[in-house]
Amino acid sequence: MKNNSIKDHYFLSQPHQPFFVLAFTNAIVSMLLFMLIYKNAIIPEISAVTYHAYALIFLVFTPAFIAFLFTTFPRFSNTPPIPQERYLRIFWIFLAGSMLFVIGSFIAHIFSTIGMIALLIAHFGATVILLSVYFDSPHKEKDDQYWILIAMAFGFLSHLLFLLTIWFPALYTLAVQIAIYLYLFLMAFSVGQRMIPFFSHAMVKKDLELLPKILVVLLAHVILESSIPHSSFIADSALVYIIGKELLRWKLPFPNPNPLMWILHVAMFWIPIAFLFSAISNLTALISGSYFLFLDIHALMLGFVFTVMIGFGTRVTIGHSGNLMQADKWTTLLFYGTQIVVLMRIITSLGAAKGWNILILFDISVTLWLLLFIAWGIRFFPVLIFGKKLGE
Repeated sequence: MKNNSIKDHYFLSQPHQPFFVLAFTNAIVSMLLFMLIYKNAIIPEISAVTYHAYALIFLVFTPAFIAFLFTTFPRFSNTPPIPQERYLRIFWIFLAGSMLFVIGSFIAHIFSTIGMIALLIAHFGATVILLSVYFDSPHKEKDDQYWILIAMAFGFLSHLLFLLTIWFPALYTLAVQIAIYLYLFLMAFSVGQRMIPFFSHAMVKKDLELLPKILVVLLAHVILESSIPHSSFIADSALVYIIGKELLRWKLPFPNPNPLMWILHVAMFWIPIAFLFSAISNLTALISGSYFLFLDIHALMLGFVFTVMIGFGTRVTIGHSGNLMQADKWTTLLFYGTQIVVLMRIITSLGAAKGWNILILFDISVTLWLLLFIAWGIRFFPVLIFGKKLGE
């Protein structure tokens, strides 16, 4: 007799499917609520800035990273796939934690705190699973896996610091800095520098000193910014040079006619551009006191991390569903849409520095974000949930 239990549903058959759906749903819910908070239509139990930062870092980007890593980490470690019961255990805790955090943020602080604890436990559990894959791998050279795990460890540390800010608010800046630069950026770059040259057939010798150098400069950025706001322009300038030089060495075939490739190339090119924006805006703010509305963080998070998340998320969704590895016109339009979102958010920050009334710019920026994720969901949720064949 056919087994109709929940765990046998197609939606839960591969780890990337439930985690991507959760991440992209959270992206819509979190940003919609933040827009309402910004307009004073609803009042959260926690600060608006904390809600916005925590939700995007740990309810959106973290499950999206886990979706990708739970699928690909065993593949390039040459180990068996992660058993369903292991990744589903993490997923259900992430789902419960996400719901508790969002609901508790507007009802009672105790529920959002419990949600954060649940998400921290899930984050730790995901890290342990990846660590077990690392140790089970028969490969002698596991440099890329090692750096991914380093980033996950920083992610757990930043997650713990976010939780502690409930009682020690002074930890907030350090928590955000570690989460952005030593977790999200380092994670995305560690994956990108392994996968993108390979996908692009860029036959370059791997620089084993690259990631250690970048980590040192990122640590300098975090220390500087956590000690003296805007002083990180020194480290950011160094990163423009180090990463820009490395990208030139790769000689990526850009512009590339394949949208599934050029979206990843664009994401990488945003890195030195974002750090250049960061260096200039922070130096200007230090000298003149201009307020750039977190231009440094958003240029990097949207230009690089968000773009590469959409690029890899789309690639994994298509490639692991039996569909042809190609981007149709709708997928290509979604990729163009990512860059409109990025540019609009940068314009909003520049407008803030110029003293403009940015309410309209903010509304446009958030609306574009929402439309992009809704459009992505309409296109790819049927693939992730039901295994739909594109073009049918």
